[in-house]
Amino acid sequence: MHKLAERTILEGLVNLGLLTGNVNEMQEKRIGFIFMPHGLGHLIGLDVHDVGGYLPHTPKRVPLPGLKNLRFARTLEPGYAFTIEPGCYFRDFLLNGEVPADFYQFDLKYLNLEKIQDYMTEIQGVRIEDVVICTESGVENLSWNLPRSVE
Repeated sequence: MHKLAERTILEGLVNLGLLTGNVNEMQEKRIGFIFMPHGLGHLIGLDVHDVGGYLPHTPKRVPLPGLKNLRFARTLEPGYAFTIEPGCYFRDFLLNGEVPADFYQFDLKYLNLEKIQDYMTEIQGVRIEDVVICTESGVENLSWNLPRSVE
């Protein structure tokens, strides 16, 4: 689901002209991490950020940017409470070429830096976070009626 959210963000950035090129290649080269530096969500349980972790019977942690820090990998079951929080950020230190030497080196050829800079004058990013509970028939969104505007 994280990769699907990342793909959707990349496709949207292509549609806006902020990125150019093949989205599959961008995903392989982890370009999505530049814009969504966090996981899609996390479990909520004993703590607000109940990490859940990786268990022997769950998929293994993937050691790539944007994937190595995901909080859990599970087949969701009824009763699981978790967040869904895709976000898109324009991160100065990456977009301005100020990438620390020990940081993952990205292929920036996909980025339309001029157009991204125009967006950065207006916004730094956005994240919408919902809290849901997995049910037998889907999910129940506990945060459906929270305000979703700046106002």
